[in-house]
Amino acid sequence: MKTLKIAIQKSGRLNEKSVELLKNCGLNFENYKSSLISPVSNFPLEILFLRDDDIPEYVQDGIADLGIVGENMIEETEVDVNYLQRLGFGKCTLKIAVPNNSDILQLSDLEGKAIATSYPAILAKFLADNNIKSDIRMISGSVEISPGLGLSDAIFDIVSTGGTLKSNGLKPFADVMKSEAILIGNKNLENQDLITELIERIQSVLRAKETKYVVLNVAKENLSKVVELLPGVKSPSVVPLAEPDWVAVHTVIQERDFWEKISKLKQAGAQGIVVMPIEKIIV
Repeated sequence: MKTLKIAIQKSGRLNEKSVELLKNCGLNFENYKSSLISPVSNFPLEILFLRDDDIPEYVQDGIADLGIVGENMIEETEVDVNYLQRLGFGKCTLKIAVPNNSDILQLSDLEGKAIATSYPAILAKFLADNNIKSDIRMISGSVEISPGLGLSDAIFDIVSTGGTLKSNGLKPFADVMKSEAILIGNKNLENQDLITELIERIQSVLRAKETKYVVLNVAKENLSKVVELLPGVKSPSVVPLAEPDWVAVHTVIQERDFWEKISKLKQAGAQGIVVMPIEKIIV
């Protein structure tokens, strides 16, 4: 059986979360900081630790079968790969930002202006879509200092919290694209059974992160009201308690609905609510 290869960041903002995801999938490997390849001992998989901007092309060219990389790098390198799974981490927005005292007030004001960026392809497409001609200046790293040095009138870069912009006297001007980590695959993938199994493991971990396991006690007379609030994965489990008029209800609640559901459960008569994290959900 051919061993699969998956490429992840060697260092950078996606490395830690990528390693954590793969380990939560039950894969045993060492995160070698000084090595390019780490074999997985309990699954036919090798992990390649690469620069993030190399990952899309490695996957496109078949050097790696799979890759975990930011959507922004996929768009910037303009590769032809399959999007297999959004991973929910590494979220950010690519924005155009301008100095606080800038006279750039609307998109058309970017006409003829110099914009510094590490993502010229994404920026060029955005400007073309809006019929704007600007001077795109490619800069590797520390893009945010370029207006202060007189190198550009604006910048285009990844923004997570906005703190770096503020510290350099910049403000967000226009959102261009949102990005998160994506599992990508080569267009001519083989070993589909192995890939399907790996994706199912990843999806089970992602589902678990979005949910909480809840156990609560409720009087039988209030059980129907509580059950109506708790669809669970299919339906809640109801277990008799030693006290004959009471039962324990076991269920799963979506993280996004958690506090609203808990409040309604208490109003419906739920007591002794215990909440536990879920490691994996396999459906």
